[in-house]
Amino acid sequence: MQNIINLIKTALKNASDEKTRISGQRFFKEEIISYGVKMPLVEKIGKEIYKESNLQSKTEVFQLCEALFQSGILEETIIACHWSYYVHKQYEASDFLVFERWLTSYVNNWATCDTFCNHTLGEFIEMYPEYLPELKKMAKSDNRWVRRAAAVSLIVPARKGMFLPVVFEIADILLIDRDDLVQKGYGWMLKVAASKHEQAVFDYVIKNKAVMPRTALRYAIEKMPKEMRTVAMAK
Repeated sequence: MQNIINLIKTALKNASDEKTRISGQRFFKEEIISYGVKMPLVEKIGKEIYKESNLQSKTEVFQLCEALFQSGILEETIIACHWSYYVHKQYEASDFLVFERWLTSYVNNWATCDTFCNHTLGEFIEMYPEYLPELKKMAKSDNRWVRRAAAVSLIVPARKGMFLPVVFEIADILLIDRDDLVQKGYGWMLKVAASKHEQAVFDYVIKNKAVMPRTALRYAIEKMPKEMRTVAMAK
């Protein structure tokens, strides 16, 4: 296992660029530990090493993900997010506890949060919708990334038109959240849900616009027709 970790570290170091590392920090409010590798290249490196390593066992992949998450280095955590998704056909209901622990223990920025939730956690929820109530619990967390995750985990299912009642329940819980990254997260969730349920999302926004933060509101209506956006934005 350590050989694979070393391969990843070496490949990322060889692909690192100081300018990319410095410029990348501006996308984050918090201090990020990073090699300075652009995200498309990070994904490519991760995919190539995954194939070369001929990994089959979910247990082994999850152990590698754990080690990558523990490093706290952005690019390594992103690879962990992708690798945990690569074995999604082997997911079992009990894996939720693993995913929840990774989220609460290791996720500390929006990039890792969104990559993990759009892929691994979102896929898990589609496979095991009985865990949707857990997202509602997550939405009440003290941890900003867990609250954002509650919304962002529904992005891919919502794009397919799934789970609309739960989308609104999560939005209700997060409605007046003061954290702008949480606001953007649930606004994004509503925007994606609107691609299949435009009128329902518009009605939700109109009903709540008096208290909905403008950041969330703007995200939610971004793709709607101009007439709808004008009505929603009117004071």
